[in-house]
Amino acid sequence: MTKASIFFNDAEKSRIEAAVKAAESHTCGEIVPMVIDASYDYPRAEIIGGGCFAMGLALLLAWVFGDSSEWVFLPFFIVLYLPCKWLVRFAPPLKRLLIHPDEITLEVEEQALVSFVTNGLHHTREGTGILILISLFEHRVHVLADRGINAKVPPGTWDEIVATVTTGLKSGQACDALCKAIGRCGELLAEPFPRREDDKDELPNLIA
Repeated sequence: MTKASIFFNDAEKSRIEAAVKAAESHTCGEIVPMVIDASYDYPRAEIIGGGCFAMGLALLLAWVFGDSSEWVFLPFFIVLYLPCKWLVRFAPPLKRLLIHPDEITLEVEEQALVSFVTNGLHHTREGTGILILISLFEHRVHVLADRGINAKVPPGTWDEIVATVTTGLKSGQACDALCKAIGRCGELLAEPFPRREDDKDELPNLIA
C-alpha cells in the first residue's frame, strides 16, 4: 500500500495547494485536505485472521502427519499463529475483508475528529475550518466541517465532495478529483462565508 507521504508526488501536491488557494480566494472558509495511511490499526482483525488461518493450516497438517491428533495440531498451531498474524497485518486487502464496514466507518469518523482538533481546524477566527480526510487503508473519504459552517450548510452537502474524491481514488485520478472537490467546496462556501478584506490563511493547504 502506498504511504500517505508519497501518495501524491510533488507536482500533484503543488496542484492541490494551488486549488486550495484558489478556492479560498472567494471565501473565508479554510479548506484542509489531509491524507493518512490508516485511521486505526485494527488489531482484532489480525488476531482473528491469524488464529483462523493458523487453525486451518494446523488442522490440515495434523491430518496429514498425525492422524488428526490434537498433540500434533497444537504445536503446528502455536508455530503458525504469528506468521499468519503477520500475513494479515502486511496484506491490506486481506485485512480489510476481516473488518466489518461499520467498524471502518466509525474509526474513520473518529480519526477525522481527532485530526480536526490535533491540527487546529477548530481554532479559526469564524469557525470555518473544513477537513477533507483521505484514509488510504480503508479506502474512505470523510469531510468534517467546523461549527460555523455546520450552522449554515446542511451536513448532506458534503456527500457530493466525498463521492467526487472517492470516485477519483477508485479510477486512479485522485489528484484531479481532489482538486475538483476543493473547488466545489469553495463554491459552496463562497455565498454563506464570503472572503473578508482582512482574511488570512490560517491553516495549511495540504497535510500528507
